[in-house]
Amino acid sequence: MSIAKAYDVAHVRFRAPDLDRMRAFLVDFGMVDAVVDQPTDHLFMRGTGRAPFVHATERGDPGFAALGIWVRDRADLERLAAHDGATVEPFDAPGGGLVVRLTDPDGFVIEAIAEQVALPPVERIAPQPEPWNHAGEYPRIGRFRRVAQGPSHVQRLGHCVFGVSNFRSSEQWYKERFGFVTSDEIQPAPGVAIGAFMRADRGDEPCDHHTIFLFERPGAPAQFMHSAFEVVDVDDLMAGHDHLVSGGWHLHWGVGRHILGSQIFDYWNDPWGHEIEHWTDGDKLRTADGGGIAGMGELLGGQWGPPNPVIAELMK
Repeated sequence: MSIAKAYDVAHVRFRAPDLDRMRAFLVDFGMVDAVVDQPTDHLFMRGTGRAPFVHATERGDPGFAALGIWVRDRADLERLAAHDGATVEPFDAPGGGLVVRLTDPDGFVIEAIAEQVALPPVERIAPQPEPWNHAGEYPRIGRFRRVAQGPSHVQRLGHCVFGVSNFRSSEQWYKERFGFVTSDEIQPAPGVAIGAFMRADRGDEPCDHHTIFLFERPGAPAQFMHSAFEVVDVDDLMAGHDHLVSGGWHLHWGVGRHILGSQIFDYWNDPWGHEIEHWTDGDKLRTADGGGIAGMGELLGGQWGPPNPVIAELMK
């Protein structure tokens, strides 16, 4: 039994010296202001989902600051606080609620959140797309499919990826505290585990294939790797891709479809180089669906799309 039960990831926090530039990028990425009057030293951005904010930036030297994880209730927070010698505190951010701040084995700050209140709906509501016509099945008759131009419509934060110094140590830490279950363990050789895609344990309620991915890279330091945000559908992702290209932002990798998780993906870099992903059409699993084992080819490869930059670099 875990100390608490994660429901989902809630938000990511960063530091950056120029909040206006970060906001310009995130607006083009498909987020909107979480509050009417942004604080002078913080930036809070949200999607169209229930989270009061999904991305926060504080003024400072560039870097990753924290990952927020929703837990079930205050009792979960109290158990986490007692176990790690932390405190349950009011959460000073949009939506309020309560927070317990933990530090994982590599020093990443994890903000366990409960009793957060959703904000009113945003004005920029995502479009309701027309159904897709497929060969032999045509539900859209007499109606035209027209894709709105402009940024994608970010719905929510879907997952976060950390490069860790010791996979088994980090895996134990997250599973013990948050009850994550393994969807796919990464083994470059039989019996040698260096990472895992893990999802929240929701019982019979479906969950994304991964809520967090931990990856130990030999010789590489522990570091934040990327955060990933769900958008409406493929058209929304592609419209957002074109919009980001026209804005002159840096494309990292995409568009393609992953093997593990199956998402259609599009990776970008924010103005300070942090990887950030649009995704849609990912796999959903229940707890009883269990997990599997995958190799490096399945991790780094794709079902279609351009080659992974890691593979492209190795082939030079």
